[in-house]
Formats: sequence, structure tokens, C-alpha cells
Amino acid sequence: MLNQQIRELRISRRMSQVELAKALSVTKQSVSNWENDNIQPSVEMLIKIAKVFSVSTDYLLGLETEDHVDVSGLSNEVVSHIRQIFEEQEITASPEGSSGDAVIL
Repeated sequence: MLNQQIRELRISRRMSQVELAKALSVTKQSVSNWENDNIQPSVEMLIKIAKVFSVSTDYLLGLETEDHVDVSGLSNEVVSHIRQIFEEQEITASPEGSSGDAVIL
């Protein structure tokens, strides 16, 4: 599960393994090993991965299914605008095109 989450998050953000490795100060081989489920990242590294992707460690581990957006450091006004965008997308999204995943702010 963790290996798939790392790969999916990396690809969805259009990052190469090399770019993710640089962001985490590890080698490309480490990222490759995680994604191929050869080794597991340490707890400390898991936290760093979560921060890079702005998700929770629970999300990475598959303990929660909803993707969360990290809004720490944003003003209440900006958070309000982001909520409005998500709500408008939810209203206009067709059932076939919607992933069904909620984003919690």
C-alpha cells in the first residue's frame, strides 16, 4: 500500500524519482526501492514524504482514504476561497467523472 501511495502521489505531481529523491535528500535508488516495495522508509522519512506531498502519514499508510489539503500557513480568506472552488467543482462535476474522494480543509 505505501509503495503504491508514494508512486501515485509522485506521478500525480509530475515528479520524477530523481526530483523526489532531491526533495527528501535521499538517492533515486531509495525512492525506487520504496516504490518497488523492496524496503520501507523509516518513520522519520515517512514524515518527510508526507510533508513533501502535503498529506498525512495515515493517508500514506492507507489508514484513511481521503486526500487532505494542507492549508497551514494560509490566511482564512485564502482557505475560504479554496473551499469555494472545491464546492463549485463538486456541484459541476458529473458522477461519471468524479472520483468520489472528499477533500477536507
